[in-house]
Amino acid sequence: MASSIPQFQTHFARNDADILAAQRLRYDVFVKELGAVDKTFDGADRVEKDAFDKYADHLLLRDLSRPQSDQIVGVYRLMNAKQAELAGEFSTEREYDIAALKMSGKCLLELGRSCLHRDYRGGSAMFHIWQSLADHIEVTGTEILFGVASFHGIDPMGHAASLNMLFADHNSAFAVPSRQHLTLPVVNADKKEALRQTPALIKAYLRLGGTVGQGAYVDREFNTTDVCMILDVANMNDRHRAIYAR
Repeated sequence: MASSIPQFQTHFARNDADILAAQRLRYDVFVKELGAVDKTFDGADRVEKDAFDKYADHLLLRDLSRPQSDQIVGVYRLMNAKQAELAGEFSTEREYDIAALKMSGKCLLELGRSCLHRDYRGGSAMFHIWQSLADHIEVTGTEILFGVASFHGIDPMGHAASLNMLFADHNSAFAVPSRQHLTLPVVNADKKEALRQTPALIKAYLRLGGTVGQGAYVDREFNTTDVCMILDVANMNDRHRAIYAR
């Protein structure tokens, strides 16, 4: 854990320096730690970035007890429909057909690139981000949250028990199919064990009432096996909604 008591502050990126700090944290987590493809060039800042960054909002978590140049310890990238129109599409559309969401008439917000510095996992850091996200949802009138969430590694068979559990028990009412057609083996696994093996972020969405689209997507560039998470704000679990929304 961090060497001193964290002094958390959340805010949206205010300038290019904030976005660069977020991209550096993303590089440390996604590339150095989890094995995503390194697209940077020799001599350049080690950053994880893509074409969507300049259109999106970047929600940042700072620990003010750290040196000023190294305070960003958590990030979340948010994109609404207007921003997606400017970008040409939502990032999720590269993996999933989200036409049903776009035609629903609901106010959409895509969540992506969520990560925490390794020293802040398992504590209250993610709650601070989610509380700020809850405020943003209320202010913007967001009705549907969605985005891809990941299992580490590109062998979906290794996650078959958890994936089968998700598709059987948490299937979305929206038809949001993967752009890959993967056939998973039927695994007779204990559902509690399958849930235990499911990544923490996915379980957090499930606790809030989240559901998943149809099928998994193997993202070789990011070294992940993805599912599309969909959360209708109106269906959020009241008890957990209260936790995340203070």
